Amino acid sequence: MIQFVLLFSRQGKVRLQKWFSAFSQKDKKKITREMTSTILARKPKMCNFLEWKEFKIVYKRYASLFFACAIDPNDNELIALEIIHRYVELLDKYFGSVCELDIIFNFEKAYFVLDELIINGELQESSRKSVLKSAATQDQLQEENEGMGNPIDDLIGIPK
Repeated sequence: MIQFVLLFSRQGKVRLQKWFSAFSQKDKKKITREMTSTILARKPKMCNFLEWKEFKIVYKRYASLFFACAIDPNDNELIALEIIHRYVELLDKYFGSVCELDIIFNFEKAYFVLDELIINGELQESSRKSVLKSAATQDQLQEENEGMGNPIDDLIGIPK
């Protein structure tokens, strides 16, 4: 089971984080700081798997972002690496050549794609087509709601 997923830049700035297990806010900050510094200190030719505390960390660098996830010690690292790759492929298809700025300015969409792919630390949907269809449907619903305006504004007489 995936415990958490982190996306961070080469400078160590966290761009996205999703926690599937309960950790205190203090522990989350400590884990994030230690794990990012550990991964950033590794050489590019080193293995993308490492044992860290009570987890196995699986990570991969794509352009300027590191995608990392912590899994249970008895889980398969290659499956976790495949999930990371699948997520990157989905983001790439969804944004059309995804970059760090897409994640920064459209983080809610990046979270939505991740939530469609992984639920409660387990792979939920392996079909790229299905995940992208859900994301497109969600975008369409959001656009329709924005076009309708806010009903409270209508009640108090604020023009659209």
